[in-house]
Amino acid sequence: MTAAAELFRQRGYAATGIKAVLEASDAPYGSLYHFFPGGKQQLGVTVIETGGDVYKQLVRTMYDEHGDDVVAATRRFFEGAAELLESTGFADACPIATIAGEIAGSNEPMRLASAKAFGSWIDELDERFQHAGLPPEASHALAVELFCLIEGAFLLARTIRDATPVRVAGHRAAASLEGALVRVSAR
Repeated sequence: MTAAAELFRQRGYAATGIKAVLEASDAPYGSLYHFFPGGKQQLGVTVIETGGDVYKQLVRTMYDEHGDDVVAATRRFFEGAAELLESTGFADACPIATIAGEIAGSNEPMRLASAKAFGSWIDELDERFQHAGLPPEASHALAVELFCLIEGAFLLARTIRDATPVRVAGHRAAASLEGALVRVSAR
């Protein structure tokens, strides 16, 4: 499954054939259908679910490291993302975005798995922001904003081969969050 995740992320779902997945994983042909009787689509859903869980844990870990300082955690999250992009030659970013953008209108099971994964990341951020003192409506809006900033920044950074968009988006995300917290504390 690791080989499939890497190939889907690099090449896209449609451009990755079963044969390429099996060759990259050194697995016999029949093994795919033994573990994934639903074939490539079931493998794709599993890749999305697994990637979603891994990144949710990454979000949780990044925010746990900074305790209640969600602004510092947000800055570090974006800086870590920029460093990851640079260290991988702009090949590694979101494990789901490439697939999600490709299949959103054509593969309902994979779209649903992508929506669930993205939703879990937003929920994790929302929970952290509420714990920091933001009311639910503001917290959720900021969680969505942060998610959109990181995903858009990933796309632009990978395209132009420069991590500056991730860093700029990180500054904006931290400023938005800090501003919201200041407004709440001023009430």
